[in-house]
Amino acid sequence: MPHDGGLPGPGHAVDAGTGTGTWIVLPTYNEAENLPGIAHAILQALPAAMLLVVDDNSPDGTGLLADGLASLDGRIRVRHRPGKQGLGRAYLDGFREALDGGATSVIQMDADWSHDPGSLPLLLGPLDRGEADLVIGSRYTKGGRVEDWGLSRRLISQGGSLFARVVLGLRVRDLTGGFKAWRGSTLAAVPFDGIHAGGYVFQIEMTERASRAGARVSEVPITFRDRRVGQSKMSRRIIAEALLVVIRLRLDRVARRRRDRRR
Repeated sequence: MPHDGGLPGPGHAVDAGTGTGTWIVLPTYNEAENLPGIAHAILQALPAAMLLVVDDNSPDGTGLLADGLASLDGRIRVRHRPGKQGLGRAYLDGFREALDGGATSVIQMDADWSHDPGSLPLLLGPLDRGEADLVIGSRYTKGGRVEDWGLSRRLISQGGSLFARVVLGLRVRDLTGGFKAWRGSTLAAVPFDGIHAGGYVFQIEMTERASRAGARVSEVPITFRDRRVGQSKMSRRIIAEALLVVIRLRLDRVARRRRDRRR
């Protein structure tokens, strides 16, 4: 499956009601408490979809638990990775497997209940209607909201999105969110080489690359809730990395424009 070149056309339609042709990529690391419930809710929302759990050798046995779920339900598959290599790498491995498996649409989401499985048909709607190639479940568009976060974390998240939006010249309001639905052909056209592995920066860079390739990006409002159990994996290092990469992306874009003018 190619991951570079021009942006293909819309391709096959998606059945937003059942999830026919849809793969949900669900990275996990120590999510044993969340996985059974979230897997059930996902497949209840999209009963014809395929759920791909990408586990990074979780010490709490999440991978073994996922294998057990897969043995009971043919709609669940598991990809085991040797250890933590960054959220971005987990998603890219899952994307490749989904595309190789014939996915016409690919959804990425967290396993910690911060992304409501009930919103999955909402994300697929614009793809099904041919209105968008990438749909972002947005906390910061009209109608979106965040629950259970303190003021400082809200400011960090919104400030990061605003910073990336201004520096990169994008219209997307929620650039750091990870609840997204991709048209399969659009995702296959995004070059995966050189993508950064960190969670926030991965989300920004994938949207930036898709937009640069001509993808139609849409946002639908969601309610984002803090994880039910476990600890957040956000850190100051991840935030600092994201800001630095955004600046680098901007500088790379300026350099490309200068090279194009010289030609």
